[in-house]
Amino acid sequence: MIESVRFPDRWCVEGECKLKEISDTVIVRKGRELLRFTLLWGEKHQKRMSRVTFFEVEILDPKTKGQLCFLDKVEPHATIGEIKCLFHKAYPQWYPSRQALKLDPKGKALKDDEILQNLPVGTTATLYFKDLGPQVGWTMVFLSEYAGPLFIYLLFYFRLPYIYHHKHAFTSSPYPAVTLACVCHSIHYIKRLIETIFVHRFSHGTMPLRNIVRNCLYFIIFFNRTVFSIQLAYYINHPLYTPPYYGNKQVNYALAMFVICQAGNFSIHLALNNLRSDGSKARKIPYPTKNPFTWLFFFVSCPNYTYEAGAWFSFTIMTQCVPVGLFTLISFIQMTIWAKGKHYTYIREFKEYPDLRMPIIPFLL
Repeated sequence: MIESVRFPDRWCVEGECKLKEISDTVIVRKGRELLRFTLLWGEKHQKRMSRVTFFEVEILDPKTKGQLCFLDKVEPHATIGEIKCLFHKAYPQWYPSRQALKLDPKGKALKDDEILQNLPVGTTATLYFKDLGPQVGWTMVFLSEYAGPLFIYLLFYFRLPYIYHHKHAFTSSPYPAVTLACVCHSIHYIKRLIETIFVHRFSHGTMPLRNIVRNCLYFIIFFNRTVFSIQLAYYINHPLYTPPYYGNKQVNYALAMFVICQAGNFSIHLALNNLRSDGSKARKIPYPTKNPFTWLFFFVSCPNYTYEAGAWFSFTIMTQCVPVGLFTLISFIQMTIWAKGKHYTYIREFKEYPDLRMPIIPFLL
């Protein structure tokens, strides 16, 4: 039995109260359940009501099973992200990115965009809370990781004491290739820093603060920046370094190729960023634009890796240094693995995906 009906200005018990004006929204209390009705008027003033059932959300500690928070009258279309915001109001120290909510204490964390009514729960949902610890934004993480190789290379270029023999401290190389190599290396990482701030969109906004030191070391040593990143700086800037065999002609051609590849890589990142300009996280097929650098999308799925590999290949030609060549080879192998993974994901998710495209090298690989 319906106990009471609430219009915006008063409560009416079982229709005993008459209203002069009918509101668009009516809330009905039926026992402990609140029902919302929306009144819609047609040409003949016929009313149509849609029923919405509110949810109750109970958030528990997974270890003690004690109740941390009880949320009443939660909209069925509320997302997990919105529930985290409500929980944050009760516990200000646990901001949304620090929270993980699960249906099972040992299960996977729910995604922020999951909708409450679509979860396998009744009108009273029980969620388990996990504290992920202090968080740091991914933008700050990548800024720290990209700044590392940039800073390390400059130490070798300026020949700080104790790197080479003391008589070479703060000296400079007489070869233009060494200076151009430093400029190109710096431009590469400065570009990455700029892209991190203004271009890239991260699917996960934060990461645990405790992981940032580990990630910085991992990036410099393993993540496409192996120990060779230190070795190439050491050998290119060494006092005994010899210039390329074909001299300035070889350096200039390599420099032109490097600049083209860097511009192409930046153009691809902009094109990928524009795919999510509406804020959507859904995967989409990237297509060429009016920018000629994006026309490589006709032939490969990941032209950003193609341009990246081309940049390091040109850097190898410019310096004619074996450690740089080994670094380029290892980087290319890693980028090929990534490109193949993304390529097959596109094929699996999109039936209309272009058949002509290869992962990283047109017509070959």
